[in-house]
Amino acid sequence: MTAADGGDFLLGGDLRVNRLGFGAMRLPVGTFDGPTRTPENGIAVLRRAVELGVNHIDTAGFYGRDDVHAHELIREALSPYASDLVIATKVGPLRGPDGYPSGEATPDQLRGLVEEDLRRLGVDRLDLVYLRVGGRGGPGGQSIAERFAVLAGLREEGLIRHLGVSNVDAAQLAEARAIAPVAAVQNHFHVQYGDDSGLLAQCTELGIAFVPFFPLGGGDRPLDKDRLAKVGARHDATPEQVALAWLLASSPVMLAIPGTGSLNHLEDNIAAAGVHLTEDDLADLTS
Repeated sequence: MTAADGGDFLLGGDLRVNRLGFGAMRLPVGTFDGPTRTPENGIAVLRRAVELGVNHIDTAGFYGRDDVHAHELIREALSPYASDLVIATKVGPLRGPDGYPSGEATPDQLRGLVEEDLRRLGVDRLDLVYLRVGGRGGPGGQSIAERFAVLAGLREEGLIRHLGVSNVDAAQLAEARAIAPVAAVQNHFHVQYGDDSGLLAQCTELGIAFVPFFPLGGGDRPLDKDRLAKVGARHDATPEQVALAWLLASSPVMLAIPGTGSLNHLEDNIAAAGVHLTEDDLADLTS
């Protein structure tokens, strides 16, 4: 079983990616409060992910602690990059004194963040850059036009191929689309947290990729694994595999990016590409 068994999607109209990808947040640390993982561990996970067909990796400059950072792990593990590998990154959050990405970059700071990502990843152009807004709060409540316009300008300069927005509501997405094409939306969403179902429907209609963060639960929205296990028993699948299979079944524009620092968990996540839920399964999961 490989990531390709989960189907593919044409990101931005010209980058074909397997819909089951990989999130790099947990490579340096399992949680923000957990111990730092060894670089060798992250490198091994990344190389195995690519061997298993992953060609869409989601990262950010603020993923890291001490001397272990996702960007550098990706570069060391995978550079020179395969021609079909798509690396997405996020700019906007700034780390506060507590180490959490609780601050937000001003428009004047965004160019520097993009240029830093280019340097650290070792590329001349970033495949996909999300403007991540809202700090640690939920979407909505502020204009993103000025900041998104900065990224649109960098796209025109050739430093960015495609643009995305993260942690946004429908009004903010419309605001961004009025400035430049939006290839992807990344919001908090999973099988048991569907507040953005309307936004997903809009992305499906427009052909915009929808890339949920915390696809296996996280923050204040953990998974109810007992309920998922009942469906999983029909397919010899874990609750996490059912949650990923549900995402892939929910829309053709859905791109799942489960993250892990464990080789075993990586293998389990990729195996979700072979879990095909029935209509009865889907009804049981959403009732």
